[in-house]
Amino acid sequence: MTLASREAAYGSWKSPISADMIATQTLSLGEIAVDGDDVYWLEVRPGERGRHAIVRRTGDGAHTDILPMPGEGRPTYSSRSLVYGQGGGSFAVSEGLVVFVNHASTGAHVDQRLYRVNPGRTPVPITPDMGGKHRYGDLVIDRSRNRVLCVREDWRNLEDGQPRVSLVAVDIDGQKQTVLAQGRDFYSSPVMSPNGRRLAWLAWDYPCMPWDGCELWVADVDEDGALHHPRLVAGGTTESIFQPQWSPQGELYFVSDRNNWWNLYRLQGRSVVPVLESRAEFGTAQWSLGMSTYAFISPRHVVCAFNEQGQWKLGRLDVVLGQFAELPTPFTDISQVRGGFAMAYFVGGGPEQPASVVRLDMESCKPRVLKASSRLPEELTPYLSRCEPLHFPTTELGEAHAWFYPPRNPDHAAPAGEKPPLLVMNHGGPTGSASTKLDWTIQYFTSRGFAVVDVNFRGSTGYGREYRLSLYGNWGVMDVDDCANAALRLVQEGKVDAKRLVARGSGTGGYTTLSLLAFRDILRCGTSIGGIANLETLTEQSDKFEAHYVDQVLGPLPESKQLLQDRSPLFHIDNIKRSPLLFIQGRQDTRAPQRETEEMVRKLRANGVPAALLTVDGEPYGPRTNADLKRALEAELSFYSRVMGLTLAEPLEPVVLEPAMAEPPRR
Repeated sequence: MTLASREAAYGSWKSPISADMIATQTLSLGEIAVDGDDVYWLEVRPGERGRHAIVRRTGDGAHTDILPMPGEGRPTYSSRSLVYGQGGGSFAVSEGLVVFVNHASTGAHVDQRLYRVNPGRTPVPITPDMGGKHRYGDLVIDRSRNRVLCVREDWRNLEDGQPRVSLVAVDIDGQKQTVLAQGRDFYSSPVMSPNGRRLAWLAWDYPCMPWDGCELWVADVDEDGALHHPRLVAGGTTESIFQPQWSPQGELYFVSDRNNWWNLYRLQGRSVVPVLESRAEFGTAQWSLGMSTYAFISPRHVVCAFNEQGQWKLGRLDVVLGQFAELPTPFTDISQVRGGFAMAYFVGGGPEQPASVVRLDMESCKPRVLKASSRLPEELTPYLSRCEPLHFPTTELGEAHAWFYPPRNPDHAAPAGEKPPLLVMNHGGPTGSASTKLDWTIQYFTSRGFAVVDVNFRGSTGYGREYRLSLYGNWGVMDVDDCANAALRLVQEGKVDAKRLVARGSGTGGYTTLSLLAFRDILRCGTSIGGIANLETLTEQSDKFEAHYVDQVLGPLPESKQLLQDRSPLFHIDNIKRSPLLFIQGRQDTRAPQRETEEMVRKLRANGVPAALLTVDGEPYGPRTNADLKRALEAELSFYSRVMGLTLAEPLEPVVLEPAMAEPPRR
């Protein structure tokens, strides 16, 4: 403890990182496109009720919104695709022309039509109004034929309750649409060769997810744009392909996990040859369309993002000599990699770097932040907790991984001998991963004296195919074991208080949180943010992309009905005897419906277990607006203070727990 530090109990420290700051200053940054000297990106703005705005930065550094701002009497434009329920690839750019998918209400439905727009102009629709029953994504402009190549969902004629999908070409100046490929459950990643004579794409079928297995196809393209001689060149049900990409010379590159790791390959004639083999992931789980981890920055050089042991890095590859070198940057989370002339663009974040649109000069290797998702005032840097890797043994002689964030606040120190409460964070997916970029929610808690562990349980990406698929058949067991064992390892090492272990998660991360509470007895309390409680409901309410995901990780209905019930916390809520729960519930959430959350709250209260319910507007994964983000975060802190008897340094509206719990000793 320094002379300037005040002694205060862990969890009660006063912090300048406020919920109001997090809610009002944080936006999400998404897709990137490069067009000559200009770069475009998506901004998801909570202050505009989650509108997806396209921003252009010109070579002279000027920033402009491409889509008109909403206003009185003016239509709203928002670039967001709903294809597969996950979206992605919602806009494309060529020679100043932007084509985008509009996600805005037009009467009784959400638009989802394609529009074209030039900077400073009003968007013009190029597809007819189908009442929202045609949805588009993964847009690529074929300028030589004046058309857009994309994935199209057709909701007019459902097949087993799901829309039909095809690859289509849409004329930019008219409303003509031509089907290029159809008959598969999923398509993605259409990409035209530099001379316009070949098209590559990915396709896969149920029950596979793209990280389980998918196929890479190539076809010849005639002058009119029709496809001929389609042929399968790589992939299958046991090989995952990611991001096909043509080199400037017209060679087809792609990422494959055929050697257990997502590595880079290319097609030579009809043979697939490795470009770079490494025990690292040069691809990732294709959760949305339009994803990219590498790009050509010259005819022979590729800039690559790669993941080693759960942390992203950047490298440069000479494809002629096969030489690869890591590039030193402060970024440990990298996505949306795009290339310009001797330039790389990406969304990058790091332990002390909010997610940002970054331009990297490949000659000097100096990065420049073009847009940050939030502001990091210099005076807040001393309050940031830096993550530490945690590798620990777990069940079945396995090893799992996590990132540990110790409490940090230069203004405070805890009483001698006291250990901090631990917040166990569970990522979604479950085929997702914990990021090491600056996360203001984590810092909100660590700067108040909480420790945080963000767990990459078995099934997470970043550790090879075998690790990723090990969760199959074991969801609700291995992830729960690994989260519990991460906490217990930190207890064993003397870093956290065994009596103050807390878990939080949203969506399927909330499922793991609820499972920890229902099937293990180590937690003091927990927070479920739209957490999945009933796996049957998840199966019935999933979007097209995840409609058979549970079939893969556990088993199909009706054969696996009993197993799904055995693994669903909703049916085992009576197991929770002493751990209070806070539920943050989106009113429009169909994956974790409000009625099921209310049923759990009633059962807990009837059993004498204190529970609180906070409802917010929004779809799955929690609050979206500034006001709800602030309210939810403060409610969570208030909940923990009430359960643990913390005397907070800031006045917060108390969370109403019913039944009222006995007042714990104050700290």
